[in-house]
Amino acid sequence: MKVYTTAPLEDPRRARTLYRELEDIGYDGAFSFEAKHDPFLALAVAAEHTEKLRLGTGIAIAFARNPMNLANLGYDLQSITGGRFVLGLGSQVKPHIEKRFSSVWSHPAERMSEIVRAIKAIWDCWEGKGELNFRGKFYTHTIMIPAFNPGPNPYGPPPILTGGFGPLMTAVAGEAADGFIAHPFNTRRSLLQNTLPALEQGLAKSGRKRSDLEVVCSTLVVTADTEEGLAASKLAARKQLAFYGSTPAYLPTLVCHGWEGIHTELNKLSKAGRWDDMTSLIGDEVLNEIAVVGEPHELAGKLRARLAGIADGVSLTHNRCPDPGHWAGVVRELRHGRKP
Repeated sequence: MKVYTTAPLEDPRRARTLYRELEDIGYDGAFSFEAKHDPFLALAVAAEHTEKLRLGTGIAIAFARNPMNLANLGYDLQSITGGRFVLGLGSQVKPHIEKRFSSVWSHPAERMSEIVRAIKAIWDCWEGKGELNFRGKFYTHTIMIPAFNPGPNPYGPPPILTGGFGPLMTAVAGEAADGFIAHPFNTRRSLLQNTLPALEQGLAKSGRKRSDLEVVCSTLVVTADTEEGLAASKLAARKQLAFYGSTPAYLPTLVCHGWEGIHTELNKLSKAGRWDDMTSLIGDEVLNEIAVVGEPHELAGKLRARLAGIADGVSLTHNRCPDPGHWAGVVRELRHGRKP
């Protein structure tokens, strides 16, 4: 299993050192995340300070951009990284697309599928596989003159991974993308009951097999070397899960376990602005099913058990309480079988 992480980059200047730290620890790859900072710029900097680490956006917000813009970014970063780039795309929710980015939100799954296919059509043109003639429902790309054609990439086009949660968006990965990034608000049961069938539907539509798709599961890791540290990590995780659980889009995971009532209460409290009161609704059962919780030496085994038969890679994450050592011991054991 490949081991990735979501790089906790609060200060973009840290890109000069952070990604090198992750490479030295032994991660296979590291994802940037689109929140307070642009997800692409840090990876361009990181490419100059790393040699082997796979670098990807996990995720960049596709609907805030257009296929030509994303094609250029992905192609250039593939060249700058020496073939180590992964273009990870996600949709974000309607209010943010319309009110934060002033962009268009409609038919999200269909639009995401078209964005991926349009990017690949642009890359095919640049690779010399034919004229650019993409005509979709949302995007049209029919002009590419030599002055704007970079020509074949020396490393080939990068893979495109899409993120999603609901069945329609999840199926997009199987239909059009090269891989899928699963959201951390999942349990083993929800991945088996909801995610994998949706991916299989998309794969069937495209005539591909499961082996043609890379599946990476972002997984919330809760651990620490001290009791105080573990308590702090658990509290931060409960707050994050309470936020997710209050959102209707993430209800299917709770439904898998008969926890619909938790969503109802969380949603009610969130609308009243009672964020601190929401945390107590995430009990140990919920925490342990969604997050992987334990002492450092237990984590590798628990992660393998969680994702066996499901994922090709795991992305360790806990943005609200990142580990200062970047879970180095867990990475060593996952990759080499050595105890932390």
